[in-house]
Amino acid sequence: MVEKVVSVLGKEEAERKFETLLHKLSHPPSFTTVRVNTHLASVQHVKSLLFDELQKQFNGLSFPILQHPDLQDVLLIPVIGPRNNIKQQPCEVIVGAQCGNAVLRGAHVYVPGIVSASKFMKGGDVVSVYSDIKGKCKKGAKEFDGTKIFLGNGISELSRKEIFSRLPELKGVGVRMTDPVYLSPSFDNVLPSYLFLQNLPSAVVSHVLDPQPGEKILDLCAAPGGKTTHIAALMHDQGEVIALDKISNKVEKIKQNALLLGLNSIRAFCFDGTKALKLDMVKDTDGEPPFLPESFDRILLDAPCSGLGQRPNMACTWTLKEVTSYQPLQRKLFTVAAALLKPGGVLVYSTCTVTLAENEEQVAWALETFPQLQLQRQDPQVGGEGMLGAGLSSEQLKRLQRFDPCVVPSQDSDTGFLRDARIEDTMWLANKDCIGFFIAKFVKCKST
Repeated sequence: MVEKVVSVLGKEEAERKFETLLHKLSHPPSFTTVRVNTHLASVQHVKSLLFDELQKQFNGLSFPILQHPDLQDVLLIPVIGPRNNIKQQPCEVIVGAQCGNAVLRGAHVYVPGIVSASKFMKGGDVVSVYSDIKGKCKKGAKEFDGTKIFLGNGISELSRKEIFSRLPELKGVGVRMTDPVYLSPSFDNVLPSYLFLQNLPSAVVSHVLDPQPGEKILDLCAAPGGKTTHIAALMHDQGEVIALDKISNKVEKIKQNALLLGLNSIRAFCFDGTKALKLDMVKDTDGEPPFLPESFDRILLDAPCSGLGQRPNMACTWTLKEVTSYQPLQRKLFTVAAALLKPGGVLVYSTCTVTLAENEEQVAWALETFPQLQLQRQDPQVGGEGMLGAGLSSEQLKRLQRFDPCVVPSQDSDTGFLRDARIEDTMWLANKDCIGFFIAKFVKCKST
């Protein structure tokens, strides 16, 4: 399995690279990244409000809030950890791997994520929370001796009986984390109209797209709407942003986020992006999908992918079949995007994965398949250059952005390291020790 996956990651990579990747993916990034909704408030005003909120959360502990020099609407808060001196408690709560990943990034434990709890657990008990990374714990079990990762301690909001009664189904906080292994702010209901929790490379994407007021822009695979709302904010909510996703509840989430952030230029549709090109030229569809060719000034294709760059991810559950299944779908979507783009328009392709097949190989394929597209330099250039192995020239690789957390050595961190570090070194760490991600930018030079 390792050898096969490594071959997908890149022809010149080896097992060491794969093992380093798995280790980095099991830990959260060094900074929590939030994007300020500049449509409603200034960055400095929100930064001040956030400072007060963090003071309340951490009982006066001072957390520095840094503004990214190249992404003026992005704020960075350092993640402290891993903290190794936390005393584990006899009362245990086991959560699923997905819930465990969220806890490592500052979330509390919500009831749906709880798989098991100790027999006599009551509301108000101090409990140790563990992640069942292999998915072996049975729902409602009273103890679990399988593979589990310690996430920290918290206070149980409910008894075991209440959690597993199932009548009515509970959805609120089950354990309020008070002493996590990674100390990171919780953004549950924190300045929800002013802040959007977003990974650093995801915020870079919309700046690279560079939307302008009055343009018509398509976000082809838009859920949950982080990039969609960022695009609208960068346009000063002037113009039209069309957001597509084929899952209805995800489309509702896009609409909710747009409403919460006060953005009116967004129109979200439940529609399969692979079918977004209207082949019948007889009449327009009055602004709804499918669309006529060359309808959009800019298009973002944040493509469905294997997600191998997401952090933290303590459970390696990918199969070779899953990892290699995305390339055909990405090409279908790219083909539609290329046809929908106006001459002179910009197409940005991005993924949250690290495989060569889904990134550089797709760029090489696109340049060969669509001679009307040219690869462009990106601004801002925050990530590293592309990976060798797909036949792209050194100049072409420099026009890509690849975010690879493996380039950063593992280290424990506390607020003291920021006091001693130069701002250049701090920003280097923030730019590198994030999720794995990839961005390519194209311009359409002539009509198809």
